[in-house]
Amino acid sequence: MGRIERDFLHHLTYQLGSPMMLEIQTLETFDSWLKSEPCTPAAIQALDLRAYKSKLKAKKFHGSIFLSCKLCRASAHAIVKGGGMIVPDSPKLTFPTHRRTLYSPETLFRGYKGGNAQDYKNSYDYQVYAEYLGHGKRDTALDVGLFRYLHDHSITDALYELIKGRKVVAVMGGHGMERADVFYTKIAKLSRRLTQAGFLMVSGGGPGAMEATHFGAYFASRPEAEMLEAIALMGQRPKGAEAGKEYADTDWLQRAWKIREAYPQSDADKEKYTSIGIPTWFYGHEPPAPFPTHIAKYFANSIREDELLMIARHGVIFAPGSAGTRQEIFQDAAQNHYGTAGNYSPMIMFGKDYWTGKDPHPYSYPVWPLLEAAAAEHYKDLLAITDDEAEIEALIKRYDPEAHRV
Repeated sequence: MGRIERDFLHHLTYQLGSPMMLEIQTLETFDSWLKSEPCTPAAIQALDLRAYKSKLKAKKFHGSIFLSCKLCRASAHAIVKGGGMIVPDSPKLTFPTHRRTLYSPETLFRGYKGGNAQDYKNSYDYQVYAEYLGHGKRDTALDVGLFRYLHDHSITDALYELIKGRKVVAVMGGHGMERADVFYTKIAKLSRRLTQAGFLMVSGGGPGAMEATHFGAYFASRPEAEMLEAIALMGQRPKGAEAGKEYADTDWLQRAWKIREAYPQSDADKEKYTSIGIPTWFYGHEPPAPFPTHIAKYFANSIREDELLMIARHGVIFAPGSAGTRQEIFQDAAQNHYGTAGNYSPMIMFGKDYWTGKDPHPYSYPVWPLLEAAAAEHYKDLLAITDDEAEIEALIKRYDPEAHRV
């Protein structure tokens, strides 16, 4: 083994075995850290450090990682010489290797001016999606794949920081649900009330039932009548629009953006009535819902699905949906069966006829009997099926995770 390999293994062992890893996300914290002697191993996240050239020269950085930081060449040399590791952004990719926070709608839709579908193609979100397709969803170069996974790792880290101490409830449901659908309004009403009660609402962050989740949270500071008025305005589709594919309307995003402008959300409301959309560029042909306060957008759909269900420790509500929703039902059932999250949590089927196969909708299957049988061993008392959003609200509020620890 040569010296370079030995040094690398020593550095990696030191880093992985470090009992303490600070996370530095502000220049103020970085200044304080830099004055310490020695510098405790830290992850310095997406900071502009180009003005720190002289201060970095004499320091040692064993066990520290500089993620997506802006550095001049001399600073980068000093960090590596001092034992630090640098994980830079790729100059050929639009997205960063590391984000220290989740996306906001304003960040993800940067470049979109509130116009039609063609205007959406100017957005940061669509540009990343186009690049994603260009490099290949799966069959891609090793470096591109690595940068995607590093990006997704940072999204997970930021997601868990944001939900810490929060009571998270997820809503799953179809992307084809129209804004005029009665269930869209039911979900929005439920989400609004749960948000007001202090729950953090999350969803897959796309159109349909997912958008309804964040729409309700968005209107938590306003009277319900204003929310219903906004739904009616936003649900006016173009003449001849295809049923069940409202997200494909050329003005789908434009109508939503007009509602955001007509009913603005203050910074105080964003802080108080947070919701998180968790979409993926794997389904990037659908624009994400613009109503969450935060957006955790992933490249890897498998990681996105797992995290979305894992964090919903105060319950998952399954509204009508198709194959993706059915997959999520049994993925959540598996997590509950094994107690993966540390406690059994509620699984609520929203739509009796739909989930018992009695609804004439082509995607209506008798999921409920199978789920009942699967839950019998561990968590049958946490199952429910109903058409009443008030009943769901009561079930969620009544649930005590401590009483259902694994």
